Amino acid sequence: MSHTQERYRPEITHAGLAPTYPVSVVDEFNQEREVEIPGESPLTLYVDEREIVTLMTIGTHPEALTLGYLRNQRFVDELEQIKSVSVDHRTESVKVITWNGIDGWDEKLKQRTVTTGCGQGTVFSCTLDSLYTVNLPAVTLRQSTIYALLDNVADCNGIYKRAGAVHGCGLCQGSEILVYTEDVGRHNAADAISGYMWLDAISGENKVFYTTGRLTSEIVMKAAHMGIAVLLSRSGVTNMGLELAQELGITMIARAKGKHFLVYSGASNIIFDEQPEQRQPKTAR
Repeated sequence: MSHTQERYRPEITHAGLAPTYPVSVVDEFNQEREVEIPGESPLTLYVDEREIVTLMTIGTHPEALTLGYLRNQRFVDELEQIKSVSVDHRTESVKVITWNGIDGWDEKLKQRTVTTGCGQGTVFSCTLDSLYTVNLPAVTLRQSTIYALLDNVADCNGIYKRAGAVHGCGLCQGSEILVYTEDVGRHNAADAISGYMWLDAISGENKVFYTTGRLTSEIVMKAAHMGIAVLLSRSGVTNMGLELAQELGITMIARAKGKHFLVYSGASNIIFDEQPEQRQPKTAR
């Protein structure tokens, strides 16, 4: 984490779990062998002893996930409001203690929307209310940089390559990957990145948010709250995600793999500096 500066950090545990577990399976030839599968466990979030939500997570970054969730849902505006974050896997809980309490909890928790997140995602009314106060400056990105980034990110999906069943998200600058996380849901992986950004004072300016999952309205919201104006996905987009990206001025690039990508929003921010490969004519048979 070289792009950081010293700042306040709450007292936090370091209770990450092993990402995968060995299991015995029988393959298509009736042969028994051992493979790995990702972990998945509930983590119930309490803030000042008040239950907020239960997240299903792989458990490798529980403290960052917690902080990112509170940040992206706009429950807590400043890291300095948080005194401590304590994860206890025996009770499947994480307890957040604030210095002076959080005003307006009843109002914040009143309305929630279940989203299309892998597992179950939620968006609260306070998240939506603060969305349009976000100001995202335009970011230009070279076609060649996108290709280089896609090459680099292919080396980061370690848990997926070993065990499958997870999504990955990365915070990138140019073709460099600053932070990469994997979890059973892409929204969890995104929140964990937001938590690390908060802890290490990493700005979203001039960054690219990469995900292996689809670009829904929820992911667009999270990127906007992290101050990131460029989204890059290996998967596709939804219509609501696209409409929101267009409203917020977010460049949305999807179906990105190898030398292929589609720009759904913000094409004027892409510098196309490579020519398409010359296709060879088909030989008549």
